[in-house]
Amino acid sequence: GAYAAAQIAAGGKALQGVLGWDPETGAWMVATMVLVYSAAGGIRASIWTDAAQSFVMLVAMTLLFAAGVSGFGGWQAVLDGWRAVPGFFDLTPPDLLVPGFFGLSLFVIGWMFAGISVIGQPHIMARFMALDKPASMNRARVWYYGFFIAFYGLATVVGLLSRLYLPDLGGMDAELALPTMAVHLLPPMLTGLVLAGIFAATMSTADSLVLSCSAALTHDLSTKRFEHPWLMKGATALVTGLALFIALSNSSSVFSLVIFAWSALAVAFGPLLILLATGRHVSERRAILMMLAGLAVALAWRSAGLEGWIYEGLPGILTGLAIGWPSGASATLQARPSETAATTRT
Repeated sequence: GAYAAAQIAAGGKALQGVLGWDPETGAWMVATMVLVYSAAGGIRASIWTDAAQSFVMLVAMTLLFAAGVSGFGGWQAVLDGWRAVPGFFDLTPPDLLVPGFFGLSLFVIGWMFAGISVIGQPHIMARFMALDKPASMNRARVWYYGFFIAFYGLATVVGLLSRLYLPDLGGMDAELALPTMAVHLLPPMLTGLVLAGIFAATMSTADSLVLSCSAALTHDLSTKRFEHPWLMKGATALVTGLALFIALSNSSSVFSLVIFAWSALAVAFGPLLILLATGRHVSERRAILMMLAGLAVALAWRSAGLEGWIYEGLPGILTGLAIGWPSGASATLQARPSETAATTRT
């Protein structure tokens, strides 16, 4: 719910940055659109809209990237501008919480665990589970990594460009930098395309999260599967309403909310999936203990303010693995009784 709330809040901020609307209006708009097509089409609608939204995101980011570079006078002018910003390319700035190379190492290791955390995200793993056959995985990799590298590369450069166009944010919300750049650099029609790209980014994640949560309510929390269409649509509406409530009542930044939700899902499910994928046997009680202990450690780490030292997902994931690893030997190292008998006969 918190992760979906972050996406809804991001939509509100996008409208605030481009049109000057109250962010609550954008939050209501995103929540309504997500609810309509998620309840109507389910996971199939989510997958098809995600495919379309990904292209809108890529076009919008390419447009903003090109406008940003050309508007500043070309690549050389951009590079000169970056070099003129004190400490802009310094990997170990003096204001790091942990100075020097050690602080950089903590940053890299922590965010490496943030990457590993993807296996704990049900809305992402559901995409792999929906593949028609294992052979389709190779094609999925090409599409995924091709889009990932292109989009995140462009987004990173646009983020760096915002430092040149908005050198002194002052009291401005830093998360409004991208729509603010679009307003200053592009004509209204193309600014609308960038706004559509931001909405596509938020909605493509929000709908997947809402459907994952509603599926958990109707299929996982009870021993009986509830397949009645209206009951499942009601669960979707309930989850969307909860996410909207969190988005409207939360005062944290979108980025903080995303990191919190990402790490919570990662520490709860990631260690268990790692052990199961490596063939280890984990009892139900130990699995529950792994999830609760990992989540408790991550929350305590964040509450103590230690996330500034290293990403809270790292201690949470390691805690879960430490509890679950002694649970049993790898299944790949244990022969089945039938295999043992066959070997004895031969």
